[in-house]
Amino acid sequence: MDTDPTAQAADIKAIEQVVATVEHSQQHKDPDEFLSLFHRDAVWTTAHGKVLIGLDAVSEFTRRVLPAAHWDGRVTYEVAHVLFIRPDVAAVKVRQRYLPPGDGSEGAPLYVMARQDDGRWLLTACQNTVVAPG
Repeated sequence: MDTDPTAQAADIKAIEQVVATVEHSQQHKDPDEFLSLFHRDAVWTTAHGKVLIGLDAVSEFTRRVLPAAHWDGRVTYEVAHVLFIRPDVAAVKVRQRYLPPGDGSEGAPLYVMARQDDGRWLLTACQNTVVAPG
């Protein structure tokens, strides 16, 4: 794909910022911050396979589950790989880790993100996956 390297670098920075905001919202158990990152027609599949279609469904689930989450907020999200499917659509592989004193578990989310007309990157189709120990 022929792309402007400067524009692509700026897009990667913007994508990394979305993932950093996911991390912040999870650490602070802040549903409003988390939900601000989603496209209104987003599809979200939880780590346990629950499929949520549309921002209303993602919002209902998030507002019920995130504030009551059992971890102490020590979770990190790191962009592991970005694949631009088109200049305005990217598949983003993320490494998610729950840090001690938590259980030390990991997740391997895949976020398909789309750049909006205003330049913002939004979560559009996402799959959380628990990494099995061993």
